Amino acid sequence: MTPRKLLTIVVLVAVLGFGYYSMNAAPVLSNHEYTYQGGLEWNEDPEEALSAAERQDKPVLVYYWTTWCTYCQTYDEEHYQDEDIRDVLEEYVLLAINLDEPGAGANMAAEHGANYPPQHVIITHNREDVSELGGYVERDRFLGELRRGLDSTAT
Repeated sequence: MTPRKLLTIVVLVAVLGFGYYSMNAAPVLSNHEYTYQGGLEWNEDPEEALSAAERQDKPVLVYYWTTWCTYCQTYDEEHYQDEDIRDVLEEYVLLAINLDEPGAGANMAAEHGANYPPQHVIITHNREDVSELGGYVERDRFLGELRRGLDSTAT
């Protein structure tokens, strides 16, 4: 084997190893019932979130995220820490779906065409779409959309 081929193989293995480690080393807390994004408790199971929304007469904020999403980290560190946003989020049932995991969340992601994070979708407990925010948006726009979602679902 030539030194050039050997070097190519070593570099490829190093890059793949680093990529694998990066994807699996993200500090997201979860107990497989809830995930904790931005210090908030988010449901992981769509059916449980929809049932809770019906019982509590609240809309659902669906948050599509991944561990490798840098804008998701920005939401966690900034938007979800903002007191005004947190106050409005109390009026929602929160549902976080990791786009890298299979299961019921993946089915809901397919329904919303969510294939790249971050994405927020406001829905009713009957799964009716109210509003959608794709990608990263500034704090004021995010807060405004959350408030409009509440107004649209008020009964």
